[in-house]
Amino acid sequence: MNQPETGEAPEAAHGSSELQKELAENLRQRAAISEVLRAIANSPHDLQPIFDTILDSAVHLCRAEWGSFRLSEEIGFRLVAYKVSPAFSKLVSPPILRGQDSLLGRLFGSKSPVHIPDLATHLERNSVGEADREAISGGVRTFLIVPMLRNDELIGTLGLVRYRIEPFTEKEIELVTDFAAQAAIALDITRRERQLRELQMQLEHTNRVVTTGQLCASITHEINQPVATARNYVSVALRLLERNPPDLPEVRDTLACAAKATDRVGAVVGRLRALMQKASVRLDRVDVNEALQEVIELTRGEALKNGVAVETQFAKGLPIITGDRVQLQQVVLNLILNALQAMGAVSEGPRQVMITTRQIESNDLYVGIQDTGPGLSPETLSRLFEPFYTTKPNGMGMGLTICRSIVEAHGGRLWATACQPHGALFQFAIPARPS
Repeated sequence: MNQPETGEAPEAAHGSSELQKELAENLRQRAAISEVLRAIANSPHDLQPIFDTILDSAVHLCRAEWGSFRLSEEIGFRLVAYKVSPAFSKLVSPPILRGQDSLLGRLFGSKSPVHIPDLATHLERNSVGEADREAISGGVRTFLIVPMLRNDELIGTLGLVRYRIEPFTEKEIELVTDFAAQAAIALDITRRERQLRELQMQLEHTNRVVTTGQLCASITHEINQPVATARNYVSVALRLLERNPPDLPEVRDTLACAAKATDRVGAVVGRLRALMQKASVRLDRVDVNEALQEVIELTRGEALKNGVAVETQFAKGLPIITGDRVQLQQVVLNLILNALQAMGAVSEGPRQVMITTRQIESNDLYVGIQDTGPGLSPETLSRLFEPFYTTKPNGMGMGLTICRSIVEAHGGRLWATACQPHGALFQFAIPARPS
């Protein structure tokens, strides 16, 4: 009665062992792709740690001794990461680029795994030239090439090596191939997101250049006035020096006044330069009121030219927030210039822009820019933040779209309201974070 059970026990044990082995392999593969995703999360602006993690995981998955990771380009396969055991570190110095016409280039170009159990035998059978032989071998005996495909497009390739004749098992090849497919998707998405970020940065920079270009005429006044003041002070100082005896204390005070006037010029130029230059995203400690005041000073000449009174109501004791100072100032600059330009259609009544800051219970910091212009029609209000929508004759239609994307990137929101009986109010809220 007990014999069937005794006969089935080894089979059951074997089946259980195989199941456990498969489960362990799946867990290893999942852990490997988790490492890649972790590297992506920790390196939003640097691809190198992601390349290194993909290669390390592939080498570990199939117990290889050496590995290389190359990205596919038009001119060949560019090395972006390689890992070698310490015993062979002095022997291995792979070329940065493998041309597509070389033997390895042709192997790397395969969209299916290429497994060479014994490289020496493979080279003999395929009559490989001496130059290719030296470039490939370097003590390598077993070689595995695994493609990284995204929508059947080759985006990269993993080369895995053993320095002894030990063919990779079908399970190892399957394991690393599945991993390469998942890693390729994650890497491709990351690279495309990075390209989009770079395009957005370029667009933001272009918008800043165009916007600050509109201020050139009025900023000339902002610069000329302190320059003329400094010149007058210097002239006075020269006359004081011509006295006999020279009035040195008065000269010192006069030159100090001249220095203050030139400092004003430096401040204006410095703010312009910060807005105009192209720089990567930064996390600064930003005093909102101070940042707003700098932009208001830049636009003061434009307000005078348009006959607009700019008033402020800044809440005191606002917390310091964390964000990109230049980007946030770009948002305010766009909104203030839009408000000033809206006054061009005002023929009667006050021309006024009110800029306010406040903090409410939700801990958000609010910035408001309100004008007394003609206001916003329901159609304009509904389409205001759409890309390429503009009511200006020479507008790009991207200013408000960029402003909204900047505010949202800071975890905030930007919106507009039509005021009664006329005018418009633009507000944005930024989460206040501990300093």
